[in-house]
Amino acid sequence: MQVTETKTEGLKREFKILVSAAQIEEKVTARLVQVGETASIPGFRPGKVPMSFLKQRYRPAVMGEVLEAMVNECTAKTVSERNLRPAVQPKIEVISFDDGKDLEFSVEMEVLPEIVIADLSKISLERLKADAPEADVDKALANVAKQHGYAHPAVVERAAAKGDVVAIDFLGKLDGVPFEGGEGKDFDLELGSNTFIPGFEDQLIGAKAGDAVLVKVTFPEAYHAAELAGKETTFDVTVNAVKEVKDHPINDELAVHEGLQNLEELRKALRNRIEAEFAHVARQRLKRVLLDALDETHKFTVPQTMLDSEFDAIWKNLEEAKTNGTLDPADVEKSEAALKDEYMAIAERRVRLGLVLAEIGRVNNIQVTKEDLQRAVFQQARQFPGQERQVFEYFTKNPQAMEQFHAPLFEEKTVDFVLEMVKLTDKAVTPQELMADPDDEAPAPKKKAPAKKKAAKAEDAAEPAAEEKAEKAPAKKAPAKKKAEKPAKED
Repeated sequence: MQVTETKTEGLKREFKILVSAAQIEEKVTARLVQVGETASIPGFRPGKVPMSFLKQRYRPAVMGEVLEAMVNECTAKTVSERNLRPAVQPKIEVISFDDGKDLEFSVEMEVLPEIVIADLSKISLERLKADAPEADVDKALANVAKQHGYAHPAVVERAAAKGDVVAIDFLGKLDGVPFEGGEGKDFDLELGSNTFIPGFEDQLIGAKAGDAVLVKVTFPEAYHAAELAGKETTFDVTVNAVKEVKDHPINDELAVHEGLQNLEELRKALRNRIEAEFAHVARQRLKRVLLDALDETHKFTVPQTMLDSEFDAIWKNLEEAKTNGTLDPADVEKSEAALKDEYMAIAERRVRLGLVLAEIGRVNNIQVTKEDLQRAVFQQARQFPGQERQVFEYFTKNPQAMEQFHAPLFEEKTVDFVLEMVKLTDKAVTPQELMADPDDEAPAPKKKAPAKKKAAKAEDAAEPAAEEKAEKAPAKKAPAKKKAEKPAKED
């Protein structure tokens, strides 16, 4: 193998590689011998097929196999001997080759830049910390009480109002004739819940226990039962009772419904939940200022191929946003040239930060373990109540799907490592200060440029190991809701 370096320009490297015909023939012959040992050819015993026959039958296929292997082997050796770290897959192009002659091909690549990690101990950051106010715990407790609310007959006989539950008997008719599935007995219907088709519940507002109400409704055009879709129908409804929905009393029994022993434990659990949410927000804000600091302290030229790839992905999303009307209002009036400049800056920041974190992880041997991946899968499965087992099995049986967790996990572990190295101080803040937009808080002279602000917000929105979901994973179900299994319900 003869290697000639033909170009060294910035991060670009180009080589011309020559492999002699003798080397190729040696590999081809060795491979043909291997084929002959197992080939089943009529008239010949295994291992006794003449080389002339093997060349006649198998040489073209073997030649293609050998050439591919030698190109890959020579390219890898060239990279390894020169301690190069390609930024992307090298581009290979055959210059010349004929059977019995030398193989000549070129290799083009961009290499990763040399990154000198800054002294992380000189970076000073503040970590915001907010405690859960008692008012927030009280509000969360009230929400739990509402979730466990129940309906019971109104103490004073009165007309039904929105939010009440009416116990009804109903019989649906199409052109005066009862239709299949349109009957129900003593069904509890919450007025305003949109359980039944539009207009049904509204016509029961004002009804009292014992009233007979003729409800007239038109089924939606897209209704699943074709014989009812778009049809005008009537329902003979008898109101058996009007019930008030009241929150569950805030007591030890409410805690038991939540799987806890008493009210004190429930309050503690709710406080922990709120503070865990605060800690998550604080973590995202801390990560954001850390990335800002890493971006400021590491300046180097990023590989153009990586930059172009990142920009293309961003621009594709922007074009889709234009099409579906979700474009950032701040971008609507900007020219295409201005937008490209702005988003190219975002792409460059992302690539640079990715390379910095990757280098920190490489130098410090940060690894994503099998246990890390399993924990990520468990967290993902918990987002699909009732389908946890199916989700877990899907990822464990599909290594490629499992791989989606690797990059965000590596990033988070690297961020954790860096946070141990920097000077970190805690700062007590109110929940309102914690949740405020940091760009709105910043003094005017220190506000980020639009591109940097967008990049930071995009990084804030990232949810490692949870946001990126496999396309083939089971669909997430909506929470179960009590509905009548009747055509009268909205479908």
